[in-house]
Amino acid sequence: MKNLKIDIVSDVMCPWCVVGYNNLDAALNELNDSIQANIEWHAFELNPAMPKEGQDLREHLMEKYGITEAQSDQNRQNIIDRGKESGFEFNFSEKMRMINSFDCHRLLTWAKRFDKQTPLKLALFDAHFTTNLDLSDPVQLLTVVESVGLDKDAAENVLNSDEFAQDVREEQNKMQQLGITSVPTFIVNDKYAISGGQPVAAFKQALTQISAEM
Repeated sequence: MKNLKIDIVSDVMCPWCVVGYNNLDAALNELNDSIQANIEWHAFELNPAMPKEGQDLREHLMEKYGITEAQSDQNRQNIIDRGKESGFEFNFSEKMRMINSFDCHRLLTWAKRFDKQTPLKLALFDAHFTTNLDLSDPVQLLTVVESVGLDKDAAENVLNSDEFAQDVREEQNKMQQLGITSVPTFIVNDKYAISGGQPVAAFKQALTQISAEM
């Protein structure tokens, strides 16, 4: 049995991050007789300058990438289809907003203390992309935190302070220094990088090859 260290650099606002994770998880399940993995999530903000209240998602993406509304619709459908293949439901409502995810990253850093980082990350993906909760609203964000068994009052104390802010900034700086400019990026054993929402087969091939070299 080979043990792999997998560091996932991602943002809660990134749809390909949940597609990539689900496909990685499926690959690990298929390889579970030969490979085990220790997973840790690392912060990356797609839009660090985004105001706290955020921006209409369609408007934001059209402005950022210079695409038309028709191209935006096609991109959404592509994500929906890839999500379905990976076992995730995307529900793009017209009210969805791209928000500043810094507080989400602070809570994810805090959740690591309780081995709840992955459950919280997945719950945040679901809240944003499937049930369309407003994660910039502390009340809704804390509801998600509580849903994975974390202490709501303790999480509220984190939100009402600047706790873990420096940790997140240092982590993001470290990832930038490593040359990471897009997410998701999966770093295996501090040596190999797999980028994007790869299909299950691609993850299986890469993980098998890496474990064979150990």
